Amino acid sequence: MPRQPAPRHSTSRQSAPSRVAASWPFRPTVRYSRQVAKALRMETVGGVIMLFAAVAALVWANTPWGESYTDLQQYEISPGWLHIGHMDVQHWASSALLAVFFFIAGLELREELTHGELRHARDAALPVIAATAGVVVPAVIFLAVSAGEPGAAKGWAVPTATDIAFALAVLAVTFSSCPAPLRAFLLTLAVVDDLIAITIIALFYTDSMEWIPLALAVLLIAAYGALQSRGVRSPWVYVPLAVVAWYCVQRSGVHATVAGVALGMLTSPKETPDERPTNAERADHALRPFSAGVCVPLFAFLSAGVTLSASSLGAVFTDRVALGVIAGLVIGKFVGVLGGAWAAVRLGLATLGGDLHWREIAGVAMLAGVGFTVSLLIGGLAYTDPSQFERVTTAVLIASALASAAATVVFRRRVRQRARLD
Repeated sequence: MPRQPAPRHSTSRQSAPSRVAASWPFRPTVRYSRQVAKALRMETVGGVIMLFAAVAALVWANTPWGESYTDLQQYEISPGWLHIGHMDVQHWASSALLAVFFFIAGLELREELTHGELRHARDAALPVIAATAGVVVPAVIFLAVSAGEPGAAKGWAVPTATDIAFALAVLAVTFSSCPAPLRAFLLTLAVVDDLIAITIIALFYTDSMEWIPLALAVLLIAAYGALQSRGVRSPWVYVPLAVVAWYCVQRSGVHATVAGVALGMLTSPKETPDERPTNAERADHALRPFSAGVCVPLFAFLSAGVTLSASSLGAVFTDRVALGVIAGLVIGKFVGVLGGAWAAVRLGLATLGGDLHWREIAGVAMLAGVGFTVSLLIGGLAYTDPSQFERVTTAVLIASALASAAATVVFRRRVRQRARLD
């Protein structure tokens, strides 16, 4: 079936003189609704696959063959001619596979900016303010709990990220009848969260920098953007350009996932006169299944395998860094997201629409504490000591389970309330 052209944006949303505050939910375009639905379907499936991958890693790591799991993580694949230093399997997963994940995040952000609620600043107020507060408050709580521990401050950003795949999977299972604006709110919240996270990684987790590879990467990424703006469509042009740009960023010392999100944001969503799929749609169609079904699950599998003995769990609850991660994700995310949304409405920057209820926003705020992919990525960058990283990983898993359980309780109660009202 041919793709229907996207309807033009209504000027009444921009010209109404009486509109002082943003309204939520907004009226999405048909094109944007299709994008949201597609993203939700794929991300939900990806979350389930990632959950199985994480469980498989935990099982393997806690069997008598657990050492072989560690050997797999640390198996080095770093040909000398690449000149990228020592890269084991786990590092390849975080630098290369997650670059694809962040490319998809860049596509989603560009879609939000072009066709979604981020295309108008006022419409973006509720999710953007909630997401920003949901980054700041967990970081503050982490620093307060871990204060005084040597080197603890390096991990301040670990509890700031929400894992969209896990969160959407939990939402789909526990609140399948939730209103579409709530799903859109969670999706937009997570997209903004990802953008903040990749900015944090670029600014605060780059130890040293080589300027020549970085300059080459900037030129290659700029060339990619220029070709996109000129309407070039061939993947045979873009794939080599993207791979070399990724390599240059990796060589520069900046985390290579930055290349992924930059290339994703530069991929053109411009529609063609003959209504063929846009470059962004083609890239999303080709790479999203690979990201959701291969890249993120493999990263989860190679990162989640921690020892869950009584002694190791005891070490987590006596380590203030790990406790800071748990408190930041479970308490900080809830307080930050819900408080940010409440402040946005209270200050007149946004309003809730009739399809949303504060209890549902509270459930999403709890669900925001499900941190996995980006939290583990930042944890690996912040703590190079294997034992400390293992405690942080365990803390992220515990916090994600607690946040999921709390959100499930809220959503189940909301389902019963909606049933009584109907």
